[in-house]
Amino acid sequence: MILAFDTHYFEDKAKTVAIQFEHWTDEFPSHVYEETLEGIQPYESGSFYKRELPCILSLLKQMDLTKIDAIIVDGFVVLDDEGSLGLGGYLYEALDQKIPVIGVAKNNFAKIKTLKIPILRGDSQKPLYITAKGMNLQQAAAHIQEMHGEYRFPTLLKEVDRLGRE
Repeated sequence: MILAFDTHYFEDKAKTVAIQFEHWTDEFPSHVYEETLEGIQPYESGSFYKRELPCILSLLKQMDLTKIDAIIVDGFVVLDDEGSLGLGGYLYEALDQKIPVIGVAKNNFAKIKTLKIPILRGDSQKPLYITAKGMNLQQAAAHIQEMHGEYRFPTLLKEVDRLGRE
């Protein structure tokens, strides 16, 4: 199974949603998980992972980790070409480097030159930026490229974002 996560914040709460799907080309999720946590730390510039990682790890407790083939997060896995960890990298480490993590970012991060791949989907001329740990970067980009949807953002990644905002 493949999981895609997104977290939305309001007041001191965070709603984390994960959608599960079986194949990269799936149009619909096979299962949706969600959890709202209270007492969330405020945003700390340069340490975004401190806010979101606990939310993802908490929701992962509802799942059988041995059945997960890959996890997609909104954002970066690495922050520079030296491999400094972003949210996805910290998640990969927290999972004992056993589950590949792919980061899909909507905006470029200039510090990364070689450890990211920009991809264009649909008719969009604005790329998505792919980073990964535990999986070949070219393969990770190909997986996101092949996901269902004719627009810039894959259907299931739009759906996990929508569910988080509800």
